[in-house]
Amino acid sequence: MNDASAEVVICGAGIAGIATAYELAVTHGVRGVVLVEQGDPLALTSDKSSEAYRNWWPDEAMVALMNRSLDRLEALASDHALLLNRRGYLYVTLDPVGAERLHASAQQVSAAGAGPLRVHRAGASGVPYVPASAHGFADQPDGADMILDRDLLQQHFPCLTEQAVAALHVRRAGWFSARQLGMLMLEQARATGVQLLRGHLSGVEVAGGAVRGVQVDLVNGGTTKIATRALVSAAGPLQQTIGTMLGLKLPIYNELHLKLSFNDQLGIVPRDAPLLILNDPVVLPWETEEREALAEDPALRWLLDPLPAGAHGRPEGGPGATTLLLLWDYHTTPVEPIFPLPVDPVVSEVVLRGMATLIPGLAAYLERLPQSYVDGGYYTRTRENRPLVGPLPVEGTYIIGALGGFGLMAACGASELVAAHVVGASLPAYAPAFDLRRYDDAAYMARLAQWGDVGQL
Repeated sequence: MNDASAEVVICGAGIAGIATAYELAVTHGVRGVVLVEQGDPLALTSDKSSEAYRNWWPDEAMVALMNRSLDRLEALASDHALLLNRRGYLYVTLDPVGAERLHASAQQVSAAGAGPLRVHRAGASGVPYVPASAHGFADQPDGADMILDRDLLQQHFPCLTEQAVAALHVRRAGWFSARQLGMLMLEQARATGVQLLRGHLSGVEVAGGAVRGVQVDLVNGGTTKIATRALVSAAGPLQQTIGTMLGLKLPIYNELHLKLSFNDQLGIVPRDAPLLILNDPVVLPWETEEREALAEDPALRWLLDPLPAGAHGRPEGGPGATTLLLLWDYHTTPVEPIFPLPVDPVVSEVVLRGMATLIPGLAAYLERLPQSYVDGGYYTRTRENRPLVGPLPVEGTYIIGALGGFGLMAACGASELVAAHVVGASLPAYAPAFDLRRYDDAAYMARLAQWGDVGQL
């Protein structure tokens, strides 16, 4: 390819990069947008998630961003092309004290703008609990239902352990087809002139404190230089690589998150179930001989320790499907991204044992572990789990990143925000909460030192 010029270069064709190209070209009419991607679009991390979404976050700015993003997602999904449902997230606790914490947290999130909180107690009159529809999202409740009636909980979710004492059913939540969303946006972006350039962004030219161009090593051989005054880094877990090219140390880190899928041939989890989440820490159940063997193995001794809350899963697939997706981020140590992904050899058994605490029927698979498919990706995060969306210190450079764990659900809102920065459009009130310059604010840094729940799953 001959050296060229572009109005905007976007590095990365995951959901963040594709959505940004869509916003610039389709929404704002920007011509000369080049999307640089070495692999296949959406293939590094975006298509490895649980494809779930929610507006329920313990942070007012995150709630505002997600509400806006989901408004736009629902507009794109209006013809059912994205298979968007609103089955919800069901956070379950087996601990009476955990129930009190869950209720208190729900009141705070509701007050932050996530929707009304309806409380259902045993023997109390009030607004009845409305079960979620298995399909579609129109005319469904928003907010959340705090279920403190154990009989009501078992009536609607009989697969759960009878030890469950309470659950929070978040209603503006569910899942959709990530690939369908990404390809819809990419097709429309390319139809308005966005160029997908297959290659690796290997250099950034900076002069006078401003970006002047990029260098791309093409997958079919050779190198090209593209003159540009605007570069958007949408590089996912490789964001720091771009930051290094710009002389920046970004306040981000990566965690490896794995997803397990297998055939639930016993039909343990109902096919119309919501996303089911164990909101309690777990000590895995082991037989005496197993515990003794684990205690003697330094590499596996951690399996006897309490593991964090957040094991979760959902049914996957349409009519006739039997696939079950299970996820549990029991290791959250920051790591450097490595491809192909390193897979924990005990992940299938650990996740299945953890989820069997919530759904006892899954223990039937522990006698002989089912054949599972494991994939996943890296969650790129900031300390407080807010994304980075906005300008970088080098003039003409921007970032849409640190979307680990919520990139799909935030894509429509975060891309709208970064595109507004690029074209100089008006910004929403929540924009400063996601700007890198927030870390220059002494008051923000003091708040950061006391930050509480970050809402990560």
